[in-house]
Amino acid sequence: MEGNVPVFGSKLRNNIVIVPEVISQCSGIRVFGQSIKSFLFSTDVAIIRNTNANAIIAVYPFTPQPVISNALILAADKPIFCGVGGGITTGVRSLELAIHAEFQGALGVVLNKPTPNSLITKLKEKIDIPVTVTVVSGKEDIQGRIKAGVDIFNVSGAGNTVDIIKKIRDIDNNVAIIATGGKTNETILEAIEAGANAISYTPPSTGELFKGIMEKYRLEE
Repeated sequence: MEGNVPVFGSKLRNNIVIVPEVISQCSGIRVFGQSIKSFLFSTDVAIIRNTNANAIIAVYPFTPQPVISNALILAADKPIFCGVGGGITTGVRSLELAIHAEFQGALGVVLNKPTPNSLITKLKEKIDIPVTVTVVSGKEDIQGRIKAGVDIFNVSGAGNTVDIIKKIRDIDNNVAIIATGGKTNETILEAIEAGANAISYTPPSTGELFKGIMEKYRLEE
């Protein structure tokens, strides 16, 4: 029955990180039959277990380690795209990290900006899950990335995100794009209208979430 969506909740799990509703307006990216519109950018297991986002982008500013990706994949109740380096960590090590992530159950891997196109090509030969490359500037070699075989662009250009999305769309109207949408509905909608298929959302930190809860407890005293 169209328009009738049954909703089931929990008294114990009603305080979760909700991604902005406007994200539902994007087309989504279908990966192995799963339609993904919202990605949560986090490596916090507690937050990963308590969000309505469709998937997780688990990228962190340290050398990728299999024990970390394994822990996140085991803890998550939704698909995870794991960071496998591309900058300081690159070459054979990134290949091995990506293979390990796939074997552990990751739905995709994410490479950071310095990744050489040759590594993308090698990854496409070795793994059977989507290869995502982060784009932070409109000056990057988008055409070269596409030729190398990239599956998804992860656009994280701060105030230039919309312009980067448009540049990618001018080159290839079909390649998949995840984009940071910012904190407001307006900026998220701008990214979607520019051509983003999915949006990555950065949640509040655990400390920020705790602050609100503690303030509520204090008022109850």
